[in-house]
Amino acid sequence: MNINQLKYVLEVAGSSSMREASTKLYVSQPALSASIHDLEEELGILIFERTNKGISLTDAGREFLSYAKKAVGQYEILEERYLSRDSGKEHFSVSTQHYNFAIKAFTDVIRETEPDKFVFAIHETKTKEVLEDVRSLKSEVGIVSFSASNEAVIKKFFRDYQLDFTPLMKRDTYVYVWKDHPFSGKEEISIDEMGDYPCISFDQTDDSKFYLTEEAMADYAFDKMVKSDDRATSMEIIAELNGYSIGSGMLSGEDAILQGLVAIKLKEEDPLTIGYITRKGSPLTMYGERYVARLLEFKEL
Repeated sequence: MNINQLKYVLEVAGSSSMREASTKLYVSQPALSASIHDLEEELGILIFERTNKGISLTDAGREFLSYAKKAVGQYEILEERYLSRDSGKEHFSVSTQHYNFAIKAFTDVIRETEPDKFVFAIHETKTKEVLEDVRSLKSEVGIVSFSASNEAVIKKFFRDYQLDFTPLMKRDTYVYVWKDHPFSGKEEISIDEMGDYPCISFDQTDDSKFYLTEEAMADYAFDKMVKSDDRATSMEIIAELNGYSIGSGMLSGEDAILQGLVAIKLKEEDPLTIGYITRKGSPLTMYGERYVARLLEFKEL
C-alpha cells in the first residue's frame, strides 16, 4: 500500500466512473484499475463494486475511505511543510466558523510578528471540518460554537477527537435582515413573525451521521428555508428575497459583506457558546500562542 493508491481510491470514490477518475489523475484507465485491484488484494477486502452501471463503494470500502482521507490529509500536511518549495517559510493555519473576530485575530498575528517569509492559512468552513482540521493538525486552532440543541454532539466530538475547548463568549440569538426589510426597525421579533420570509441557513451537509449546525434554533421547523454554503451568496439572497438568517448579533462595520445587515433580537432563547479548540497535548507554535492571546481579548466568560 502506498500514498498514490490511497489518492487513487479517493479520486475514484468521488468520480462517476473509472474513466473520469483516470482522466483527473492523468493515469491510464488500465493502470488505475490494476493499482486499485492490487490494493484490494493486499488488504483482502473489496473497496469498489463494479457493475455494468459503474462503480460504487462497498461497506468495507466506505470504512476504508474514512481512514484513507485522514492518511492522505496527514501526508499532504507533511508534504507541504517539508517537501514543497515553501518548506523554508513560516507556517500557521486556523480553521473557523463564520466569525469576524477570528479573522481580526489572524490578521493581528501577521501584523505583530511580521515574518520575513510565510505561508499562513485561514479556513472559513463547516463545523465538522473545523474539528477535523484541528484533530489532524492541519490547523493549530479552531473556532467553533454550539447551542443547547447540539451541545451534547459537539462535546462528544471534543472527547473523541482529543480536543480542548476554551469558551470565549455566550451570545443571545438574533435575526439578520437586510437594511430595507419591512421589520428592520424592530428591536425584538419572534420566529413566527418572520414566517412569510425564507430563512437562509448555512449548509453543513457532509457524509457524517451527525448534523453539526453552527446556528441557533436548529430544531425549529422552518416553513421556508434556503441553504447556502457561501456567505456572499447568502447575503444576496437575504437582500433579494427579504429573507433572514439567525446568528449571534456580532456585525462588524468593517466587513463589506455584512454592511447591509441589521440585527434584531430574537424573542426565542437559544444562546450560542463560542470558543476555540486545540489538540490535546500538542504544543502551539509562537504564532498559535499569539493567536490564542488575541482571541482571549474577546473573552467574556
